[in-house]
Amino acid sequence: MAVDTGTEALARLAEERVDHRFKGLPPDADGLTVAELTRQGRNLFTGGFTTPVLALSAERLEHNLRLMETYATRHGLAFAPHGKTSMAPQLFHRQIEHGAWGITLAVPHQVRVARAFGIQRVFLANELVDAAALRWISSELDADPDFRFVCYVDSVRGVGLMDAALSDAGASRPVDVVVELAAGEGARTGVRTEAECAAVADAVAGARTLRLAGVAGYEGEVPGADPEKVHAWLRRLVALAVDFDRAGRFGGLEDIVVSAGGSAWFDAVADVFTEVPDLSLPVLKLLRSGAYVSHDDGHYRELTPFNRVPEEGALEPAFRLWSQVVSRPSPEQAFTNAGKRDAAYDLHLPFAQVVRRDGAERPATGVEVTGLSDQHAWLRTTAEADLEVGDWLGTGLSHPCTSFDKWQLIPVAQADGTVVDYIRTFF
Repeated sequence: MAVDTGTEALARLAEERVDHRFKGLPPDADGLTVAELTRQGRNLFTGGFTTPVLALSAERLEHNLRLMETYATRHGLAFAPHGKTSMAPQLFHRQIEHGAWGITLAVPHQVRVARAFGIQRVFLANELVDAAALRWISSELDADPDFRFVCYVDSVRGVGLMDAALSDAGASRPVDVVVELAAGEGARTGVRTEAECAAVADAVAGARTLRLAGVAGYEGEVPGADPEKVHAWLRRLVALAVDFDRAGRFGGLEDIVVSAGGSAWFDAVADVFTEVPDLSLPVLKLLRSGAYVSHDDGHYRELTPFNRVPEEGALEPAFRLWSQVVSRPSPEQAFTNAGKRDAAYDLHLPFAQVVRRDGAERPATGVEVTGLSDQHAWLRTTAEADLEVGDWLGTGLSHPCTSFDKWQLIPVAQADGTVVDYIRTFF
């Protein structure tokens, strides 16, 4: 039933009408369905698209999906990529088609989106204490025996709030929880010490509506993270799982969850998770890296573990934001029509990469993005820059999580500009 619902929901996306809600799309496409526009195979540069417009590379997107599928398989990891990156159910399903166990999410709304599109396994990387959301989760679990949901717990009080809300909801299936081990003092969420982890696990054992399913955390929050510190914290996480198992804390499970893995240290996760000893049940070694799906031209290009293990392959940045030069007030300055509404800027400004004029594309030599207004990019240009009003500027972006959220319908273009799909986001 849920799989059919997901298929039907994806099909309905293709029947959505194109209109003013979706920036960058051709004005003369208004009234067409997404499916009809896709079948036209318009060209991103000559097919009536207006600037600014964000596009995904069809080839690079597929490359990234395949690479992480291969990586997870090679290292014996299950994979639940973090869906907050794209909030795009079409990409969720492509990730699952490429071997993902399920999808990681962060807040209840995101889980509702995933369930609306038939996602059957969800890892919520947060403690969930909202009573209304817990009532809904309980109803989903009760209605669908194939739905698997796992979330963090990181406090005795949180366990109590969850148990009270689920008891009030009349939950018949327990909610699986994993104790979140903090990455260190001053890190983000999570239980700070092993003794406190045991107290949280004791609270779970005393809750009628919860079931302890494993341990988890996020190594990206390790203070002053370096390979030695990250490996050490991951070994603490593994040791916590071993201690819990020896104490007989895991019962009635199919497997024990041990989960970590952002997009900067998944090589360390792969290394340490090979050290997980045999436990009383099979171990689900769950990696949660999400930014790989589009990668980027800044933050993750610098931090990706593939820089440390190049023999394993390389992710490719799949985003490109196209804007148009609308002002050239001096030889040292120019402005395009893309700004904070369109481009990620929380980690790095966009990177000028290529210029298009009269169908020809060349490197954006001598062009640098120095600032963003709401709807303008500020460009510094040197004597080498050949830039005129009307030129299209292609920029790379840094941080996928704050790129996807600015666009509701994103064209997927092949290398020659032919648009072959449109990705719908739900933020």
